[in-house]
Amino acid sequence: MSAPLTVLPKVALGVVPTHIKFVGGLVPDEAGKFPREADGRLISVAEMDRICQQSPVKPSCTQISTFPGADEAETAEMITGLKALGLDVHLIMMVGGANPMNPADEDVVVAQLLSSIRAAIDHGAASVASTSIEAWMSGAAAEDFDAAVAQNVKLHIRAAKESGLLDSSIGAWHIEFLRPGEFSTFTNLRKAWAFVKAANQELGRSFFKLMVDAAHCGDSGLSIPENEALIAEIAAAGDMGIFHASAKTTRGCLSTDDGWIGATLTAAAKTGCLETVFVELFHHEDVALGALRDLEPGHGVNTLNGRTYTETVIDGLVDVARRLNNLQARGFLP
Repeated sequence: MSAPLTVLPKVALGVVPTHIKFVGGLVPDEAGKFPREADGRLISVAEMDRICQQSPVKPSCTQISTFPGADEAETAEMITGLKALGLDVHLIMMVGGANPMNPADEDVVVAQLLSSIRAAIDHGAASVASTSIEAWMSGAAAEDFDAAVAQNVKLHIRAAKESGLLDSSIGAWHIEFLRPGEFSTFTNLRKAWAFVKAANQELGRSFFKLMVDAAHCGDSGLSIPENEALIAEIAAAGDMGIFHASAKTTRGCLSTDDGWIGATLTAAAKTGCLETVFVELFHHEDVALGALRDLEPGHGVNTLNGRTYTETVIDGLVDVARRLNNLQARGFLP
């Protein structure tokens, strides 16, 4: 391990361990059990342990995927194991098989969200997040954008109220938009913010936050200056949430991001509202992401250059830690 590196500004830095693959790493089997390593440890916990042990900059948090149907005891073991590593645990809730923009699917989506939200509350998660404003890779664009926003507001506020989330210690629900192709309606910061603004207006407070994912911003069709301006507006309204340092198109080594991480991270830092940053890489051979590779062949590029994924993620942590420290040195972060 290289010499220790400390994150100097008051920003939490962590990892979304999607690089262990969804299939074979994060997704539970038909019995709700999570994949394990040969020694019996959950793969997600074992990998975060390796990163904590090997990285010059120790992450302070992790954001882990949760799925409907996961065994409650397994979920508890995962969260407890991650916390035992000294990590704050954030949950990103996965939904599927239903369209959140369709009123006919509301009950199904709410039921999927409720189980994950309740697990987050029961186990003291730091925050919840989701891509639950649209069905992944469905190709079904909303015929009426305003109606899609209104239905999402109804659905998400219902889930927040029925789960007890609004009265819990969890202070925010972070919403993530996805690139065109993965989503067909909420495909950039501006469109996703329309939902977040409407939901917070309905609640009367800024509870829903908009996640800024550098990769999705880069693939959204809006320019860097357009994204920078939107980040400033979103933060000024109190609606900016977690930041994902992830490379556009490849979703691999952060060196492939073509400048988007630097630009959007700096824009977020300048707002004075940047609190949590996660490094996120995807495995270029994950079976679960075959449709995404078909959509964008660049997603399947091997960016490891002879490293393991653990090593490549650690390189990303070091890169982002230095960026944060230099943003502080330049006066953009406290």
